[in-house]
Amino acid sequence: MSHIYQFEVERLEGGEQSLADYQGKVLLIVNTASKCGFTPQFTGLESLYEQYKEQGLVVLGFPCNQFGGQEPGNPEQIGEFCQRNYGVSFPMFAKIDVKGAEAHPLFRYLTRETKGFINKNIKWNFTKFLIGRDGQILGRFGSMAKPESLQIEIEKALKA
Repeated sequence: MSHIYQFEVERLEGGEQSLADYQGKVLLIVNTASKCGFTPQFTGLESLYEQYKEQGLVVLGFPCNQFGGQEPGNPEQIGEFCQRNYGVSFPMFAKIDVKGAEAHPLFRYLTRETKGFINKNIKWNFTKFLIGRDGQILGRFGSMAKPESLQIEIEKALKA
């Protein structure tokens, strides 16, 4: 697979969505969790989305419960938490695995095509993947990378 547009994902509220729907957009794909030390990054992610959505940025959130059981909620609880506490308006998707035998094919692809710290596995919540308008991976950023630190990379991708 040479780009992400061949993947289907399930929306948080149900129903499948093709990532081809985002063709021509710059994407920031993030595995999220509601009860994590990095959860306040939702604020920065929403801020980036609001600042750049008119230029073509879309943040895609993928809840994951694989790291310390920090996303225990059902879809309704996750959606309500993100909206109530962080005003999240960017698309959120169904809870998935991002590593291991049950990892969603999208995240298997993202980790296969990028190198993480030491190895390819996602180490924790709020790992971020920046995708160019052509569907190619432009970068991978770990949990410690605050969303606002990605502004320059995002601006470059939007201009490309």
